[in-house]
Amino acid sequence: MSDDVQIECRNIWKVFGADPAGFMRRHNNQPDTEALSEEGYIGAVRDVSFDVHRGEILIIMGLSGSGKSTIIRCITRLNDPTIGSVRFDGRDLLAASEKELIEIRRHKMGMVFQNFGLLPHRDVMSNVAFPLEVQGLERAEREAKAREMIELVGLGGRESYFPRELSGGQQQRVGIARSLAVEPDVWFLDEPFSALDPLIRSEMQDEFIRLQKMLRKTIVFITHDFEEATKLADRIGIMKDGHLVQLSTPEEMVLNPADDYVAEFTKNAPRDRIVSVQAIMTPTRAKAPKKGTGVEGRLSIGEVAEQVLNSDGPVNVVDKDNIVVGSIDRKRMTKALFGREGV
Repeated sequence: MSDDVQIECRNIWKVFGADPAGFMRRHNNQPDTEALSEEGYIGAVRDVSFDVHRGEILIIMGLSGSGKSTIIRCITRLNDPTIGSVRFDGRDLLAASEKELIEIRRHKMGMVFQNFGLLPHRDVMSNVAFPLEVQGLERAEREAKAREMIELVGLGGRESYFPRELSGGQQQRVGIARSLAVEPDVWFLDEPFSALDPLIRSEMQDEFIRLQKMLRKTIVFITHDFEEATKLADRIGIMKDGHLVQLSTPEEMVLNPADDYVAEFTKNAPRDRIVSVQAIMTPTRAKAPKKGTGVEGRLSIGEVAEQVLNSDGPVNVVDKDNIVVGSIDRKRMTKALFGREGV
């Protein structure tokens, strides 16, 4: 496990039924769909392996029943995997005792869920400070930390409000502040914005990006919304029928979907924001690098589309040092934007 990897999942299976462990043994830990169906078992997660890197936002998505929420519950051991391994900072999480696991959750993990989970009889200050209270911190210390988190999420001045006095977006901010109060190493979020109105949801996504730029947390985020995923994620994993079908950057997924299932998710993606110029340019064949002017390869195609589409010929693509690394023309730009050949 490299220093860059914070969570390592290997060959995770979560099977529901009368005797999942026995079922897996009978099938050499590799049952097929037919065996699951014939013996009345549900393979909620099937042989899933991936790493989560420090400081990244990994978004796992899929349709209802795909296994996306089950895998996050396996990582946190809210549900124990049937077989497989989960390592957290190099430690075998499945070997941790119940007492050790409670301590890890209290001090290392922050969790935010769709239903907010606020305590209705407690005000904002008390809700945010609650996990610190569970840890046994003195009142002055926990309230100082809670106040810091309340300010961080933009709710300063509402410390004495009760959940019923807050909007949906404000309630979710309280949930986020509460999860951050313990200063977790890893932040788990399971469809945290899906219950919000579209405008509030967009605002919360922007808030989430702002917080991540400040805090640089390792984040595992569950959603069913591909546009939300592309806005927030460093990498996206798409699940289907318990399998992890593809795990890649948003750009790679849009340009090279693994199959028709993934392609269906990506067909309405905001390609202008996701795809970079360097991903679709024609690389230069010059033996010696030369400086020049042109569009920067790191920019999104949406940022340079007007310039390229209005050009009569190819436009140079340059790196950060103004070295020409390729070119892009109207035809490539049109295909990248709309998925079809240009005129």
